[in-house]
Amino acid sequence: MSSVPFLDLSRQSSQLKEEILAALERVIDDNAFSSGPYVEAFERAFADYIGVPHVVAVNSGTSALHLIMRALDIGPGDEVIIPSWTFIATAWAPLYVGAKPVFADIDSRTWQIAPEDVERKITDRTKAIIGVHIYGQTFNLDNLEEIARSRGIYLVEDAAQSHGAVWRNRKTGTFGIAGAFSFYPTKNLGSMGEGGAVTTSDERIADRIRILRNHASPRRYEHVELGYNMRMTGFQGAVLSIKLRYLEKWNERRREIARRYREGIQNPLIEFQQEYPDSRGVYHIFAVRVRDGKRDELKEYLQQKGIGTGIYYPIPVHLQKPFREMGWKEGDLPETERLSKEMLALPMFPELTDEEVERVIDAVNGFMN
Repeated sequence: MSSVPFLDLSRQSSQLKEEILAALERVIDDNAFSSGPYVEAFERAFADYIGVPHVVAVNSGTSALHLIMRALDIGPGDEVIIPSWTFIATAWAPLYVGAKPVFADIDSRTWQIAPEDVERKITDRTKAIIGVHIYGQTFNLDNLEEIARSRGIYLVEDAAQSHGAVWRNRKTGTFGIAGAFSFYPTKNLGSMGEGGAVTTSDERIADRIRILRNHASPRRYEHVELGYNMRMTGFQGAVLSIKLRYLEKWNERRREIARRYREGIQNPLIEFQQEYPDSRGVYHIFAVRVRDGKRDELKEYLQQKGIGTGIYYPIPVHLQKPFREMGWKEGDLPETERLSKEMLALPMFPELTDEEVERVIDAVNGFMN
């Protein structure tokens, strides 16, 4: 019997190959390799999809976060509150501009940044909060927006995993001062290389990021501040414009797979991530919590059954070497640290077949039952 892969990008690529190759030929014929009309077309289409007036495409989600920090004039002496339960790029962003990341713990049920711990971590140096929509589910936008508004600080969405997720009938990337998206190939909307974008309703923020991404150059050979080469390539703009047309269909398939997992997995060792009632997630990752210290045993068991899994994340960000050197230690974020020992991700991508999904369900149910 064939294996069930944790992720297989080739299934999607093969379906779109001819359409994408034709688009890449047009980019070549038009010599539109860096920024240009194909990137601009994607920016317009993604803005319409998300529901914001401004999208600024860049070369990665990491760059999107970095440029938001610059556009908000965050720098030395400032603090930015973030979850530790995230990919490390969230924490790089404040460090890149000389600010201090301050880690908040997560809610034990939703695994999202905990608003009550955010409030405890706010000081007179706090300039912003970066919330992360982890695994494609939304964090509590009502609470975090209210905290940010009442304290006079910025709320930034790290939406790198939540393309198309919804909170109260609005898509992620439309809240706070700005949102950052990643188009890394494994994402729900993935490029064929690297890519990212900033979404915002603030024209001043958008205009400054457009300049910063292009060597801080409003006009050719004129440079107004420290800038960067963070432009999106024409190839990625063309690829993303094609894939965007399929995103809602792919997200619906992810939700269907998640529904099957939630209804079919009956193993008492398994606990699911809870979603907020006002949200509609997109299941970038389908993660479960494995009780009684059995996570690694389940992972090995599934591997023997030919089923791929992943761990997101085995080491929380605050316990990574750069942040240990800043004084963070085990015990500082108990819920985050507990989840890092119990979380396991099951196969999740739109091209999974129903038969493969049932094999995963049967195998999880068969573990220690």
